[in-house]
Amino acid sequence: MTAAVELADRDGLDGLSMRRLAQHLGVDAMSIYYHVRDKKALLGAMADAVAAEIPEVPADGLWTARLRALIMGARQVMLRHPWAVRIFTDRATPTPAVLLHIERVLAVMRAGGCSVGLGHHAIHLLGSRILGFSQDLFDDSPPAGESAPPPPEWAETMPHIVELATAVTHDGALGGCDDETEFAFGLDLLLDGLERRRQAA
Repeated sequence: MTAAVELADRDGLDGLSMRRLAQHLGVDAMSIYYHVRDKKALLGAMADAVAAEIPEVPADGLWTARLRALIMGARQVMLRHPWAVRIFTDRATPTPAVLLHIERVLAVMRAGGCSVGLGHHAIHLLGSRILGFSQDLFDDSPPAGESAPPPPEWAETMPHIVELATAVTHDGALGGCDDETEFAFGLDLLLDGLERRRQAA
C-alpha cells in the first residue's frame, strides 16, 4: 500500500490507476490483481493505511484535551494525504483502522467519565471531524487562483451574505472553509458542549 499512497500523494486520485501503480512498482499490471481484486479494494486498503497513521495520544490529562489532540493528529494525517478525504466520504462502511481509531475516541471519553450514551452521541455529532476533516453543506471555494466576489446586485437582496463573503477568507486545504481555524473552532465548541453534558449527567 505504501507505493499506492505515494503515487496518490504525488498525482492525486485522478492520477492513480492499476496500470500506473504497476509502472510505479516496476511490475506487470496483472500482478497487482494478485494482491487486490480491483481498484475499489485498492482504495479501501489505501484509506485504511492512511487511518493507521493517526498517532496515539498520552494516557493522562483532561479527556477533552486528549480527544482534541487525537482528532488534531488525525487532521495532520489528512493534510499529508488530502486525496484520502474523497475515499472516506465515498465509503459506506468504515475500514478496520478507522474502527480502531473510533475505539480510541470512545476509550478517551469513557476514561474521562463520559457515559456510553454520550459517546454514541459524540460519534454522530463529530462526524467526519473524528478523521480530521469536516464536510460543509456545499463547497464554496473558488477555482484555484481565482477569487469569487459576490455579484454587486446581492448587496440589496442578501447583504449579510455579502458581508460574510467579503470579510472571511479560507484556504480550504481539505475542502471549502475547512481551514485550521474553522476546524479547531468547531471541534472546541463540540468538545465544550460534550463536557457540559458529561458534568450534567
